[in-house]
Amino acid sequence: MDLDGGIGLAGSRAPGTLRRFSHEAMNTVFEVHVANADPKYGAEAAQAAFALVDRLEGELSRFRPNSDITRINHLEPGASARVGEAALECLVVARHMYQLTGGAFDVSVGTGLPTLEIDADAFEIRATTGGVRIDLGGIGKGYAVDLVAELLEDWGLERAFVHGGYSSAIALEPPEGSDGWALTLSDPREPSRVFRRLSMRQAALSASGVKKGDHIRDPRTGEPVRGRLAAWAALPRPTRGDGASDPGDARPAPRLAPGAVADALTTAFMLLDTGDIAALCDRSPGLEAWILPEDAAPGGGLLQFPAGRAAILAPAPTTAGDE
Repeated sequence: MDLDGGIGLAGSRAPGTLRRFSHEAMNTVFEVHVANADPKYGAEAAQAAFALVDRLEGELSRFRPNSDITRINHLEPGASARVGEAALECLVVARHMYQLTGGAFDVSVGTGLPTLEIDADAFEIRATTGGVRIDLGGIGKGYAVDLVAELLEDWGLERAFVHGGYSSAIALEPPEGSDGWALTLSDPREPSRVFRRLSMRQAALSASGVKKGDHIRDPRTGEPVRGRLAAWAALPRPTRGDGASDPGDARPAPRLAPGAVADALTTAFMLLDTGDIAALCDRSPGLEAWILPEDAAPGGGLLQFPAGRAAILAPAPTTAGDE
């Protein structure tokens, strides 16, 4: 088990109001930090959140023999598999990110993601060719963090911070008296060295890096990433219910999963050239990125997109509960 790192949570100005709960899953440690909550109620909510993460791992892991992803990976050409909501939503996000990044993010690692037919109405995946192998490791933690954040909101715990291995994180509303959750971006070569200090609320933040070796490969070439040590991406959370379904359609709108999207972007940002990253940030409101080149001097050399922006802060309108 690894703590993936790259994101840090700085100390709260009111540490006595915070409750922290941890759980091992998806080969990492998930944590829920809740502010201003009854300890017993917070513990019950965290237990429900971690049960959700365990269920998602069972459905999404390619290492589980009867998971939705394993069944997809064993489809013969022309065969179909019905999947649950989690696998369907992850594949929809994955296909969108594949298209958005020109194939730099590919959960099939070059084995044919575009050849899978996704019938969202029937919750069905059809293989048009053989040999497609899906691995949701690049977005699974981010998706899990998205759902945990929604669960906490459903429990009325809106002042919370959630992360999976300190590489996939969601900041909800901050503790009382704070403008945002105080987060840091750290040098993977020396985690105690902080590059950036951010203040975030209602936003997703993700990190990717090569400290584990050549585990990130360019799906377009099969070659391991070169020239980058780390990448971070941050984007605001959409308001729940902001999906694009027809108002006359009784079905719920597709989930907007910023944690999963941020995970996908950081992987792609390890591979895309800086011009493509800058262009993507320029046309994506609220999206920010930081890139650490391989030849960066210790403590310096961090590239930022859009240039000149100091931090992401997605403020929510002030309400009586925020005062």
